[in-house]
Amino acid sequence: MSTDSLYPFLRAGTVDPESLLADVARSTREKIAEIGRLRADVVEAEAGELVACATAMAGRFARGGRLFAFGNGGSSTDAAAVAALCVDPGPGWRPLPAVALAADVATLTALANDVGFETVFARPLAAAGREGDIAFGLSTSGGSANVLRGLAVAHERGLLTVALAGYSGGAMAEAAARGGIDHLFVMPSASVHRIQEAQTTTYHVLWELVQRALGPG
Repeated sequence: MSTDSLYPFLRAGTVDPESLLADVARSTREKIAEIGRLRADVVEAEAGELVACATAMAGRFARGGRLFAFGNGGSSTDAAAVAALCVDPGPGWRPLPAVALAADVATLTALANDVGFETVFARPLAAAGREGDIAFGLSTSGGSANVLRGLAVAHERGLLTVALAGYSGGAMAEAAARGGIDHLFVMPSASVHRIQEAQTTTYHVLWELVQRALGPG
């Protein structure tokens, strides 16, 4: 398949440049408005829960707890960002112990190859997680089997379980309804891009609320 069929606007003379730029500008404005509405909806629906979750997380950190963050694909990148934000928060903020599970490539690939990809987060949490720690799972769909399994193992071991999902929450919403997830935040959108943008805002808000609850480092 040629790139012409995938990106016809790249061919000279097929699209008016001014029209293309106008379409891009319009699309950008629409996306900015969309994420603004989604963030406002999440804040309106979850303000109290955000405070409750941050308070619980701060309590775990204050008693020496660690945070384990995990997800797949873009959510794995966000999990790494959560861990980095905790460990290296910048001047004036308190460093907090955190690990991004997917960063341990040797363990992840060994488990995926020898046991099964659905175990890549559950096994490390079973081995290293302890009561008093925090499990922080991210999934745009809310249905990632390995994230759900990791959260289930964490819950069994007494970790505080925090999850971020999209759409209507999927299987994560079902797990939360059964009491298997302590704090679930759902980004009600069908766009993966808007979901991930709203999740980024959500974990930054949680981080700042935790920091303010703990006080200066």
